Amino acid sequence: MRWTRGADEVDQLLADGRLEQVTGAAADGTALLRSAEALLDSARRENDHNPEAAYVLAYDAVRKPATGLLAHQGLRPKTTGHHVTVETAVRAQFGGPFDSFGMMRRRRAEIEYPQRPGDDLDPAEPQDAITAATRILDAAKQLQPQLELYR
Repeated sequence: MRWTRGADEVDQLLADGRLEQVTGAAADGTALLRSAEALLDSARRENDHNPEAAYVLAYDAVRKPATGLLAHQGLRPKTTGHHVTVETAVRAQFGGPFDSFGMMRRRRAEIEYPQRPGDDLDPAEPQDAITAATRILDAAKQLQPQLELYR
């Protein structure tokens, strides 16, 4: 059965060449979910010592399970703008905890490439990011068994 929520957005991403369909081993997101768990563990360890690294690791712990869900549907983002593509596809299809992906993506870019005062990391942000990443990873683990190849 095709996952229907957000199908119009996914179809458009495919038509625009921002997503492509894959098969075989590339259509298994399990390894990406495992990687996200390790990244989240690293973010927790770094939180007290290196808050900036903790935030970036937490963001990656959001991006990886999101990419893993797409992979499990036989979808892969193309290289140009792939973070935005992944965000668009998972928010359209799954919503809920994935709605925080966009804010985290933009904030991660500000932290890594500061352009103005105020782009510095607030001490509470890494823990908030870790909490959001935990919710997203948990949601991804629940969603993955329900997904089939996108047709």
